Amino acid sequence: MKKFAYWIMVMALLSAFLAGCGATEAPPEATMAPETEPTAAEAEPTAAEAEQPAGEEQTMVIGFTTSQTGSYNVSSLRQVNGLMLWMNEVNDAGGITLSDGTVVKFDYKTYDDESTTERVQELYTRLSTEDNADFLISPYSSGLTAAAALIAEQYGKIMITTGAASDSTYKEGYTLVFQAYTPSSRYLTGAVDLLAHVDPSVKQLAFVYENDKFSTDVVNAANEYAESLGYEVVLFEGYDSETKDFGPFINKILESGAQAVMGGGHFQDGSTFARQVHEKDVDMNYFALLVAPPEPDFADLGDAAVGVIGPSQWEPLAAFTPESAAEAGLEWFGVLGSEFDAAYQAAYDEEPSYHSMGGYVAGQILQKAIMDADSTDPEAVKAAMEAMDMLTAYGRINFDTSPEAHGLQIGHSMVYIQWQKDDAGNLVKQVVWPLEGKTADTLYPKP
Repeated sequence: MKKFAYWIMVMALLSAFLAGCGATEAPPEATMAPETEPTAAEAEPTAAEAEQPAGEEQTMVIGFTTSQTGSYNVSSLRQVNGLMLWMNEVNDAGGITLSDGTVVKFDYKTYDDESTTERVQELYTRLSTEDNADFLISPYSSGLTAAAALIAEQYGKIMITTGAASDSTYKEGYTLVFQAYTPSSRYLTGAVDLLAHVDPSVKQLAFVYENDKFSTDVVNAANEYAESLGYEVVLFEGYDSETKDFGPFINKILESGAQAVMGGGHFQDGSTFARQVHEKDVDMNYFALLVAPPEPDFADLGDAAVGVIGPSQWEPLAAFTPESAAEAGLEWFGVLGSEFDAAYQAAYDEEPSYHSMGGYVAGQILQKAIMDADSTDPEAVKAAMEAMDMLTAYGRINFDTSPEAHGLQIGHSMVYIQWQKDDAGNLVKQVVWPLEGKTADTLYPKP
């Protein structure tokens, strides 16, 4: 009994000693407090928390050049206006919120490329290296864009091209360049189809065009298409971009016996060409020019604009809607054309041209790709662009992903407008082709 009492005393003293020294042996599992169910407030975030997940703000810099001077000035500035309208709308709406709570907003860096290739090469290198732009938007025109695309690919920058329709840029093996415009190979083919519709008896065509990359690509494709339909091309001649006197070319048209004339190039040369055709009172039943006719400023030519036809990448009259997207089995994205038109006029106090919408949709493409990728990582954004097939106020957007023509636009189609006079004698643009989208019959022959 004494030994037993002795050991009881020893154990008690030992327990007291260990307790005093702070022994931290874990208590047996059975002695742990039971877990409690969370309250409703703890289980789910509030509505405010759900709408505003915690996350940091990320500013992505978009780099591009603007032709503030030079021959591309008018169209380039409208393109940039459209891009800036998109950027301001996204930023003012609070940016793009990713699933991890990151809020993506946009800033930009731009320079005057002076409408020259040399400046574009220099400036896109600066944008990619010194300015560290996250994404690039192309300059205006196919020639300048070809120079910028090479730099973008060299420095691993995704570039969305707009204001640039040449097919050839997308056949260089690039993987980071994505085109918004209908390619030049399909730019004037609809004008040939329209001519066949309004006057099947016409068989002799003349192509008179600006000697630049875009215009040459367009007329080469249209020439090949016209000849495949049995047309005889009786004149195929280019002129320098700085041409001011079109008299020699008009004389050649008359001498050729052409029944229809197509060609042109950009706004300044095209509007000068049309004005001189009118001043010389040339009997020209069908006259289709690139770029210039869809511009609102073309109306400044007055009667010289009447009857002139032009392909347009976009017109406010075009009826692209969520309903037409659903009918086509496509996802709709963005605002209606009428909403874009109103916002643009409110911002810049001028009517938007298709160049304006081209800048705007370039931003939309980037926005949708970031949303679909749920990331700003370039590889994820690139994959989202490759999978993109959507309808916007601009039309359908879908890219070729083959190695032979990666990034070429294959979803978008042209519309053709003609300047006509309404009952009050005012100059108005009308959509005349395709027939399912027309707002008026074609004025033929041209007055």
